[in-house]
Amino acid sequence: MHPLKWLWLSGLVIALDQSSKWLAERLLVPGQPIPVLPCFNLTLLYNTGAAFSFLAQAGGWQRWFFLLLSLTISLVLVIWIGRLQRGQTLLALALSLILGGAVGNLIDRVVHGHVIDFIDLYYNHWHWPAFNVADSAITVGAILLVLDNLYGSWRRTAQSTHQEGI
Repeated sequence: MHPLKWLWLSGLVIALDQSSKWLAERLLVPGQPIPVLPCFNLTLLYNTGAAFSFLAQAGGWQRWFFLLLSLTISLVLVIWIGRLQRGQTLLALALSLILGGAVGNLIDRVVHGHVIDFIDLYYNHWHWPAFNVADSAITVGAILLVLDNLYGSWRRTAQSTHQEGI
């Protein structure tokens, strides 16, 4: 499979992310949690910053900074995916998830000036920062990227050891 064929997954992440945010905005009231399960609420929040609301109170310039950063990262990811070799399936999967998440949040910044978050996980009174489908895809993609790196390193070591024994 040619690496760019993995872009369907990025498109799926974008579609799921944007449709879930659309629903959240129509069905939820900002800041009012709706309990779903113990330790899980749906809570509509708007994030003008980055992960964990980093720089959310920076005065507005961060919108353009994060927009430019997301655009640059997305372009780099498309080029990286395009240069992958056959057989780099885990890496293609990881990069496609990260790309889809980055573009999902980029769309929010362009259209709304902020990112729409609505998944609220908590324990007792401690709440994890709210997040969305795009953030989840980025997180899973990053984990897969680490696993690919570890697996690739292990595989290269095993191949090197095998070749030295010949």
